[in-house]
Amino acid sequence: MGTTQLDTVPEPKYWHLKTVLSEALDSDFAVGEILPNERELAARFGVARATLRQALEQLELEGRLQRRRGVGTTVAPPRMGVDVGTSQHGWPGAAGDAWQPVDCTDAVPPGAVARLLDVAGEDEVHTVRRIRVTHGQPVAAELLYVPVASVPELPAIEAPSGAARARSVLRGLQRLGMDGQDRAVELGSARADDAKELDRLPGAPVLVVTTRYFAEGRTAAVSVATYRADTCRLTFGDSGDLEISHHTQERKAS
Repeated sequence: MGTTQLDTVPEPKYWHLKTVLSEALDSDFAVGEILPNERELAARFGVARATLRQALEQLELEGRLQRRRGVGTTVAPPRMGVDVGTSQHGWPGAAGDAWQPVDCTDAVPPGAVARLLDVAGEDEVHTVRRIRVTHGQPVAAELLYVPVASVPELPAIEAPSGAARARSVLRGLQRLGMDGQDRAVELGSARADDAKELDRLPGAPVLVVTTRYFAEGRTAAVSVATYRADTCRLTFGDSGDLEISHHTQERKAS
């Protein structure tokens, strides 16, 4: 990577630097290769480390770079397509489901989820944690919130927690007749527990997919799935509608 004069560039310095770095990634680095440290890069390009960090954060958001614990910043492989289209999915845990159950606990859901489920703020729900693995790599972590009313015949004593309990909750859901589902996607930052599951740093950019499952005229379950933004390219199939929210304006895009 050579140096470049940034002071005369009319666009923001970090944005121009991002372009320069992106071109260097294509020509000078291989997938998985570790970049020089921030001090060296900042000196090489004659920019403040804060400017460099902005450029690196943009490249990470675009999936060009990965920050790895104990390793540093590496060149990311091309993003893989992950299908989240409604036409391809039934109940969680149904045949062909790519998710693996990890644990299940009973806990009070976050306020936003409680409102989607129409449960009282202090009511506990079954909370199933699952991970999604593609090509041997964890690409998403999910919390599936299931009200007690959705699985009334769930055994109370058998498998009180863990993956076995999670599978019992999923089997209970599959006894319901699904009326449909909807899905919304937004950009977010990895929470500590999700970051650990996905081998990311807390605060790393992620895509958050919230899915509501409907049965018997009500919301039977809510899934909040966190996808690695650096490796995943979400696809929605022929009939999967993507809800795009920007501040107070909402519209539908297909």
